[in-house]
Amino acid sequence: MAKDVLESASNTVKGISEKEFRAELRYRMSLAAARRMLKEGLISKKEYSEIDMFLLKRHGPLLGTLLAGKPM
Repeated sequence: MAKDVLESASNTVKGISEKEFRAELRYRMSLAAARRMLKEGLISKKEYSEIDMFLLKRHGPLLGTLLAGKPM
């Protein structure tokens, strides 16, 4: 089922390859977990920024690079 959802979402986004889509998805999912930790006071803003930079380097998302450091 999850694979079907991913394929469907990937097909709706024009001009982005499956690999790019998955990189974006992994980045955003990982960053969401870090954002939750920040909101719960488990990490500082500085640590959140460091995690964001690490995830950008690791996943290389297209949109994530443009949105880095901006609130979502």
